[in-house]
Amino acid sequence: MNGTLRSAIKPGQEVKIVLKQDQRTGKLTQGVVKDILTNSPQHPHGIKVRLADGAVGRVKEILS
Repeated sequence: MNGTLRSAIKPGQEVKIVLKQDQRTGKLTQGVVKDILTNSPQHPHGIKVRLADGAVGRVKEILS
């Protein structure tokens, strides 16, 4: 599942995000969603989230 819809993402879910500094390479970081930072119902580049470890990025893949 891709991460462009806010309704598909819930705190506690395992996701893969792309960090701001990794946008050029597309390197993904895996973690558990702590907070959803995007307020709009959808975003073409992915919903911005904060992971449990504090990393902030846009969701590219929903794992769980």
